[in-house]
Amino acid sequence: MPIRKWLDRSQPLPGAPGARAVDVANHDWRQAALDLAARGAQLQALWTERHAAGAVCALYAGEDFLLLVTLALRGGETTYPSLTDLFPAANRMQRAAADLTGLRAQDPDARPWLRHAAWPADFLPLAAGTANAPPVGELRADDYAFVRVTGEGVHEIPVGPVHAGIIEPGHFRFSVVGEKVLRLEERLGYVHKGIERLFCGMPLLEGHRLAARVSGDSAVAYSWAYCQAVEGAESRIPPRARWLRALALEAERIANHVGDLGALGNDAGFAFGLAQLSRLKELWLRATEGALGSRYLLDFIVPGGVARDVEPENLAKLALSARAIDGEVRIVREIFDEHAGVRDRFAGTGIVAPELATRLGLVGFAARASGDGRDLRADLPCDPYVDLAVRPVVRSEGDVAARVAVRFDELAESIRLVTTLAAELPPGRVRADVETPRAGVTAVGAVEGWRGPVIVALTAGENGTIRRCHPHDPSWQNWPALEYAIIGNIVPDFPLINKSFNLSYSGHDL
Repeated sequence: MPIRKWLDRSQPLPGAPGARAVDVANHDWRQAALDLAARGAQLQALWTERHAAGAVCALYAGEDFLLLVTLALRGGETTYPSLTDLFPAANRMQRAAADLTGLRAQDPDARPWLRHAAWPADFLPLAAGTANAPPVGELRADDYAFVRVTGEGVHEIPVGPVHAGIIEPGHFRFSVVGEKVLRLEERLGYVHKGIERLFCGMPLLEGHRLAARVSGDSAVAYSWAYCQAVEGAESRIPPRARWLRALALEAERIANHVGDLGALGNDAGFAFGLAQLSRLKELWLRATEGALGSRYLLDFIVPGGVARDVEPENLAKLALSARAIDGEVRIVREIFDEHAGVRDRFAGTGIVAPELATRLGLVGFAARASGDGRDLRADLPCDPYVDLAVRPVVRSEGDVAARVAVRFDELAESIRLVTTLAAELPPGRVRADVETPRAGVTAVGAVEGWRGPVIVALTAGENGTIRRCHPHDPSWQNWPALEYAIIGNIVPDFPLINKSFNLSYSGHDL
């Protein structure tokens, strides 16, 4: 098999289970991508590095492996073959990489993605030797080349980047006839914070704190993925610490699913769902704080384990709270299922068919609602998921109703895992010493967050610092799918469809 030759040439990569790495020459860059795509592998992340020489890196996920493919650019080369035709999600990743390092894919779409007008076009934040950003002069709106749709009766509705309420900024350009959407084009990047540049030069054993703040609703997933990369071999981590990490990850999943399911009820005009599930989310956050030390676990996972132990009585209270929430959520779900108005808004709305989901590389619970059952907790499990036998939830309808059903089922599964973890938590230490990776070592962490796979690629620098850290949110893959999900629907259904994915601006914009 063609894919086998790349795995045979690869070497084990520190960090995530099943991770391997292979260096390729220019003529093999696309051939490797072709072979991997033909075998159903997904592009998980793509980024570039520009130090003494340039390099472009692509991380692929297969059924039982993660493969990091690296192309080192020769001499003064600043371009590389595009992967957009093979993996559509590569388009925005390649454009963002060009904004940050100046290394560009050979792709017709050369529009900036992250830069906007916030810094000069010739300023490259992640290129070697780049000084601090120059002072920003008078800001002006840049002329972004949206794709135009023409025809009789077609008009555009621009929405954002400033929205009502307290959501983050993003621009959505709808091309419509009447209220029917013909096309949606997104423009994001408004909350670019320079996180990848902030990582450069930080102490390796402190970077987990920044990783946890890439996207606050996925703090556990990011900090675990970062620590997984730093630690290299997870066998060094005490068993109790591994179980507490999983407990925290499932607690994070529960909070997000409960809150979003309530918001989805509200977007369907069913405020009762919002009221009840918001109440339950608050109860869960209080239980999480009582057991694990904070409502949102930004600093719970640390290199070598976790920051604090859990008292037995607080662990019992957390499990009791999980079971109580499970009972009430089941009642709310029955009401959702029996409410004619909710069913009408959910069913058949915002469809991403399985074939389209595969083509776009959809990931996470949204992919599982469109027939793709991949879940790192089951496919490439790290401890303790090896022993927990996670049961991925899969549906094939691909509409809002399917995404809601998957989230209800995943919520129930996470509650099962929390009660199991609480009941069987092994004794022992919760933290071990971790050796600082030597300069030049590259590692990859991969954790199934509540949205989908969270990736952290890390290269160690001199004197225990970070040379390069690329955090990758599943929203990179799923934002483009939202553009397709809205086609043929009416404009008022967009908030409902959008919330059924609930993608991260912050994790995407870095």
